[in-house]
Amino acid sequence: KELVEKVMNAIEKNEKSDKKYTPLYDLNLSIQEKIEKIAKEIYGADGVNFAPKALNNIKKYVENDYDKLPICISKTQKSLSDNPNLLGRPTGFTITVNEVRLSAGAGFLVAMAGEIIDMPGLPRKPAAELIDIDENGVISGLF
Repeated sequence: KELVEKVMNAIEKNEKSDKKYTPLYDLNLSIQEKIEKIAKEIYGADGVNFAPKALNNIKKYVENDYDKLPICISKTQKSLSDNPNLLGRPTGFTITVNEVRLSAGAGFLVAMAGEIIDMPGLPRKPAAELIDIDENGVISGLF
């Protein structure tokens, strides 16, 4: 209840403010324009290169009416670029989008920037390999 009240107060405060929320981009922009808007205005990139595979993906999504979906960009967590060696918020860089994927259930397109793994944060050796159970049924390696 307390959270709901805080959210409602924030909404009311925003409605009275002259600084109203506006989305970064119009969903009617092309897929490339939405990606470029995010890259330039949020990440600080100079531009975006689209690999042939990404352009083919985009063409397919336009043909199948998925082009009005919002965009999510999957990139390295170490930088606002697609390069893990450019730490923080670098300037003077171009993002390369290698592929664009459809997340139909979630309702957005995912631009895969740089060399990114689908499920980041997993170690080279999964913790599951350390789990064992001995002859007495005692489990080890869980924590």
